[in-house]
Amino acid sequence: MPLLRPASPVTLDAVDLRVLHIPLVSPFTTSFGTETVREVIVVTAVTTDGRGWGEVVTSAEPYYSSEYTQGAWDVLTRFLAPALLERRTFAPEEVGGILDRVVGHRMAKAGLELAVIDAALRAEGRSFGQYLGAEADRVPSGVSVGIQRDPVALVETVGGYLDEGYVRIKIKIKPGRDLDDTAAVREAFGSIPLQVDANSAYTLQDADTLAELDRFELLLIEQPLQEDDLVDHATLAKRLTTPVCLDESIVSDKAAADAFALGSAAILNIKAGRVGGYLEAVAIHDRAFAAGVPVWCGGMLETGIGRAANAALAALPGFTLPGDISASARFYDRDIVTEPAVLEDGYVRVPTGPGLGVDIDKAALDAFTVHRERLTR
Repeated sequence: MPLLRPASPVTLDAVDLRVLHIPLVSPFTTSFGTETVREVIVVTAVTTDGRGWGEVVTSAEPYYSSEYTQGAWDVLTRFLAPALLERRTFAPEEVGGILDRVVGHRMAKAGLELAVIDAALRAEGRSFGQYLGAEADRVPSGVSVGIQRDPVALVETVGGYLDEGYVRIKIKIKPGRDLDDTAAVREAFGSIPLQVDANSAYTLQDADTLAELDRFELLLIEQPLQEDDLVDHATLAKRLTTPVCLDESIVSDKAAADAFALGSAAILNIKAGRVGGYLEAVAIHDRAFAAGVPVWCGGMLETGIGRAANAALAALPGFTLPGDISASARFYDRDIVTEPAVLEDGYVRVPTGPGLGVDIDKAALDAFTVHRERLTR
């Protein structure tokens, strides 16, 4: 399932980078910590034909991933952006190859690639959804609920999201905050589509506890073990009736192929930032689609830039499970785009304008910027 048509080459004149600090509407707690402010890098590709926007989805600290904001900033300013500026004229599909010399740093590469693609598509007047091969004009929206104070608070929070119209609930779990929390939600809301996300908080020694989750008839259990534990995930999958979904383990199309070969996952969560960009994400989708493996689009607390791109990605035919593409208001009182994503009858619309289909709110962008730099040839 190749791209419908490759994008036109761009001539890159400059790369603008900004670090933003955007307050969250409420603390977001997972097994690896709590965020109250989203620190994010916004990338602008300045070309001879206009501008394009991208987002680097790193966090401030290297707790979820080895990638973090200051590390991404360093590699962007010293290696990645200079490599593209040196080449200057290239097709967006060539970005991955140009940056291959730098090992890892997939989130930084993904943000830069997205900005280049957006610039090219805006110049063409073509939407990102058309470019990727989207087949839907809206996508079902699930919501990710962080660990709350106690099961009572969790039930109250989930109830609020269900009242807003979200069609699937995902709750974060960790040892000691798993069975009781899941039981409380299932008892309160019956047979709602429900899944849990462990963010690598368990080991194979916790298999008995994880097997107890089977009684809740979950859609899936996401990333129960460490990201490099493909073999252990395959062992665990045989112990559970709940489908195992891999997230952090899937860092590339090759990793997805290995997971399928080992039987490590029945479902995949695809995050473009984690795998190095939206083109790699499409390759993973195509592999899973051919294998009959369901996929869904995960979220990284994206601003309106990444949220628009994720909606387009999730509109591909293999994304058969609701993703974490919630309304912007789920996380932010004020977004950095002029028309933030909203929830409509449980769905989020796929933007149809040129490029990502969203316009930047320059006042908001400036208000949240704490550091910026322009790189030129």
